[in-house]
Amino acid sequence: MLKLIGILLFAIVLACTIEETQSFQGRATYYNVQGGYTACGTMHNDGEFIAALNSAQFDPSTPNGNPNNNPLCNREIEVSGPRGTARVRVVDRCPGCPYGGLDLSPAAFQRIVGDLSQGVGQVTWEWT
Repeated sequence: MLKLIGILLFAIVLACTIEETQSFQGRATYYNVQGGYTACGTMHNDGEFIAALNSAQFDPSTPNGNPNNNPLCNREIEVSGPRGTARVRVVDRCPGCPYGGLDLSPAAFQRIVGDLSQGVGQVTWEWT
C-alpha cells in the first residue's frame, strides 16, 4: 500500500513539473486594469506588466473557490509575441480567454504584441 501511495505521489509531482516547464500558445488581448480589484484581490494600474490567466488554467489551482488564495497569483510568466518578450505577473483571471490565452495590461500588450488598436495577437508563454 505504501508503494502505491509513493507511485501516486510521484505521478502527481511529475504532472505538476510538466505543466511548469512547458510552453503555452494562445491569444492575447488587453484590458484596462485600473479601478478595481483583480481575482487575486489586488489593485493595479495600466502601466504595470500584469496579466489575467485564462480560467481553464487558473481555476484548478483555486482553493475552496477563493481566487485570492490561488498559488498562481503573483507568479511571473515570460510572454513572447510579434513585438517582443516581457515578464509579467499573473494577478487576475480571464473567463473569456481560451486555454493558453492571456488578457494583458495595456503596457504589457504594447511591449509584447504591438499597438492597442490591434486588439489581439498570438503569443507563447511559460512560467518563470
